[in-house]
Amino acid sequence: MQNNNPKQLPVAIVGAGPIGLLTALGLASQGVRCVVYEDDRHLSLDTKAGTILSRTLEIFRRYGVADEVLAKALRVDEIGEIDRQTQRSTFPVLLSEIGAETRYPFVINLPQQDLEPILAQSLARHPLVELKLGHRLECYEDHGDHVSLHLHTAEGEIRAEAVFLLACDGGRSTVRAQMGVVVEGMSLNTKYALVDLVVDLDTENPRDYPYLAYFADPKEWMILVRHPHCWRFLYPMAEGAPEPTAEELRDKSLSFIGDVSNVQLLNKVTYNVHHRVAQEWRRGRVFLMGDAAHLITPMWALGLNTGALDASNLPWRLAWYLRGWADIAVLDGYEREQRPLAIHGSGEMAEAARQSMAKRGDAGALSDNNWSNACTRTMLGVTLDVEGNGEWSMVVRETRPPACAGARLPDYLLHTPEGRQARAHDLCSGRFTALYFSDVRRRPAIPVNGSPALRHWVVSRYDAPHDSGLRDRSLLDPGNALMSRLGVAPNTLVLVRPDEYIAAIVPMDGTLNQAAALYERIVGLPPVMEKPL
Repeated sequence: MQNNNPKQLPVAIVGAGPIGLLTALGLASQGVRCVVYEDDRHLSLDTKAGTILSRTLEIFRRYGVADEVLAKALRVDEIGEIDRQTQRSTFPVLLSEIGAETRYPFVINLPQQDLEPILAQSLARHPLVELKLGHRLECYEDHGDHVSLHLHTAEGEIRAEAVFLLACDGGRSTVRAQMGVVVEGMSLNTKYALVDLVVDLDTENPRDYPYLAYFADPKEWMILVRHPHCWRFLYPMAEGAPEPTAEELRDKSLSFIGDVSNVQLLNKVTYNVHHRVAQEWRRGRVFLMGDAAHLITPMWALGLNTGALDASNLPWRLAWYLRGWADIAVLDGYEREQRPLAIHGSGEMAEAARQSMAKRGDAGALSDNNWSNACTRTMLGVTLDVEGNGEWSMVVRETRPPACAGARLPDYLLHTPEGRQARAHDLCSGRFTALYFSDVRRRPAIPVNGSPALRHWVVSRYDAPHDSGLRDRSLLDPGNALMSRLGVAPNTLVLVRPDEYIAAIVPMDGTLNQAAALYERIVGLPPVMEKPL
């Protein structure tokens, strides 16, 4: 196979926010060298997004940083919906309902200024990644086979070369401006206030609010978030109101929950709200990601977490192409799959959330069952347009719907040949994986594993006999639990992508090259084989 990076240039990432750092971790996990350039001399200290959803935690796990993030965060198993006037719970989303679906049946609260150092520290330990602070991108040149970057530093102007340039440089993206890409959408007239207060609502001023609670009210709604060391209040300000003082923000925040004692203002910020999406996300060797591609209202934690989906989709594609494992057309799938989510998915969900909070609509309960709401609100229900036919979704309407191409593979519990318990994502992440749901006693035709790009497993409720010849590539699925969850018939092949989304579901045809043919249809080249010793 041809190496599509003959000069072995790194991938350049501009912007060391959470999406830039996460993208670097994703590339490094695939063995791709990258350099992250950040204008500031330190990571952001701004008070920003603070709730991380289950799907993002799964991405963190795949990139090797989930445990470190969880150790610093506060886990939340209930998303509260509360009527502000009565203080009564109206339609709580209980995340324990999705316990079989994911190893993370909760969301977490962690301020962005606490998240970024964790990601950066993980990068610092990785030999394939460099983080260069105090490097401001002035302009770039796309030469067709590589990109040149002109950067300003304290020591003067420098030039760097990269095989690709990924713009993670925020809503005022320098890269996007040079591309000349138009941003479409709107900016709301209303500003939001975000206030962090140190106050004891557990014992001194006891409240029984969920750690993530949405207070709905036609006049004044509010979001309450319990962070590890403080409580965060987020609410809209009166249109046209002057910039409030710190004391006014503190008093306004407390008006939602009543009198308390011993309050300390920790952080405050007011900001404008947008729903704006770039018309194009790629030109040549330059890609837009995160806020550079889409500015989304941070309702229902859709801002940062939508960007995390970008950081999940693009790295494996770049890795496959750079290794010579895929045709360059594999890169086209990034924009095709992610842009509709930002325009119609996250944006419409954010607007529905605003309407629900202001009691101007019926969007609080997306479905009449808790499982579907939990899947939707944690982004586990995102379905991508993997086949290019316009079929995608961010909302789950029914309980445990049958799987389809583009759906995320449920992270069910399985059992390996060695007798270990393993989640499905442990066995499928980072490469293409063919799951053959079949009766292993009947000796189905399952290829021997010989490719680092594509692995094969037969999944059966029967343990593979030791003389079957299939023991080394068999998974035990007691009671056909995963097969039933997927809603597939016996003798079905499910091909899973490196990002844990299902690429294809087809009946097994009894041949050994079926999965390889599906793989080649997707990436444009046959699976590379390991060289014999």
